[in-house]
Amino acid sequence: MTAISTHEAKTHLSRYLAEVELGAEVVIMRGQKPVARLVPYVPQEPRNRPKVGETTGSRLKVPDEAVRALSTEELKEWGL
Repeated sequence: MTAISTHEAKTHLSRYLAEVELGAEVVIMRGQKPVARLVPYVPQEPRNRPKVGETTGSRLKVPDEAVRALSTEELKEWGL
């Protein structure tokens, strides 16, 4: 890893970019403090997001009990 000043980075940016393309890392310093790091760019694989309404994975199974009509007793319990 190479550490350079901001002045050095501005003056020789093309040279340092060529080094980074080959896999090197360059730290840009302001005085004794590191402020930035040049690293090789690694493109990310595009994420395949589902379209609106499209499902991923297995289908949701809703039990019949969840959608059955409430009995008269249950309606009374709910005050309906």
